[in-house]
Amino acid sequence: MREMGEAAARWLEDRAGEMDEALGALVQVNSYTENPEGGRKLGGLLRECFAVPGLSAEVVLSARFADHLVFRSAGRAGTRPVALVGHLDTVYPPGRFEGYRKDGPLRRGPGVLDMKGGLVVMAWALRALAASGGLQALAPLRLVVVSDEEVGSPEGQGVVREAIGGAGACLVFEAGREGDAIITQRKGTGGVKVVAHGKAAHAGNAYAEGANAIWALARFVDGAQQLTDVPRGLTVNVGRVVGGQGKNTLPDRAEADVDLRFCTREEGEELVRRLQHLATQASQGIPGTRLELVGGVARDPLERTEASAALMAAYGRCAHASGLGHAESPRVGGGSDASTAFGLGIPSIDGLGPRGKGFHTVEEYIEVETLRSKAQALARFLTSWESSPSF
Repeated sequence: MREMGEAAARWLEDRAGEMDEALGALVQVNSYTENPEGGRKLGGLLRECFAVPGLSAEVVLSARFADHLVFRSAGRAGTRPVALVGHLDTVYPPGRFEGYRKDGPLRRGPGVLDMKGGLVVMAWALRALAASGGLQALAPLRLVVVSDEEVGSPEGQGVVREAIGGAGACLVFEAGREGDAIITQRKGTGGVKVVAHGKAAHAGNAYAEGANAIWALARFVDGAQQLTDVPRGLTVNVGRVVGGQGKNTLPDRAEADVDLRFCTREEGEELVRRLQHLATQASQGIPGTRLELVGGVARDPLERTEASAALMAAYGRCAHASGLGHAESPRVGGGSDASTAFGLGIPSIDGLGPRGKGFHTVEEYIEVETLRSKAQALARFLTSWESSPSF
């Protein structure tokens, strides 16, 4: 099997141009999460990219987003599957940040890093393996590409769970970090919407008859922000507040959107309970008001385990052989579908896409040469799976 991995790595040596061209075609299609038409067009291109002998394709229909994609190979009998996970959606709506630009050793455009580059890495690694011995020689593969990851995978989490259950390892091809650091820990994410209800009244003639919803919400906001504990990795951010009709009217309604980040599921649930208590306290402090809180934990954390550390080490050896770094990344604050795999008890690592910076900004770029080296690392890993430690 080692010989097959090295043959695949050699096959990839001459494919840098192909990978660059394929990525350009993907990036040219706007696949903003709320642009399902663009996402479906991209899905068609991805099915062409993953048209690999021995790999079947399934389209999972969505009523709200673009369709999700699941690919499978039969693989070698008696071996637990390996899951490879990514997403096709991006964060900028049409007209805001478009196009694919070559800038010396860099490639710029929406999704080059997060994470169309990672999808190209996955596809070309499998093409290399198919040309160097066939996917039937490997462990069964379960590939998932969801279309709603950037909004927390409300549908995608279920697609991932259904497709990869029972896998022995999960590799996620989100944006590659500086030095190719491998992600083993991500914070969990959550969010709540708080709606404050009061009673409208004229601020001059009938002040005592009203109840100020903004005042009640302000009390809540102050308490919520104080729940942040940066040393513990817990953050509460009230990122949007709206309310009121004008300065001479006591407001009867106000709203706030709150972002939550935490390191364990238990911490996330405790944050939500404390926010609910604050909402009750805030309304009691301003007679005539009432606060409603909707939401909670949206995505569990990705937590480091002995098994995921062993998976990182096994992949890291293949990364090193491909000329890449292989240190462990510090815990990161953004969520990903690696957390869904972790919730199934599957050892999971993340950040295996091409190296770059600027995701979620108009400065997003990758170092184009790392498309090839990341694909070589994946090919080497999949052919070493049989001899990897038990995870």
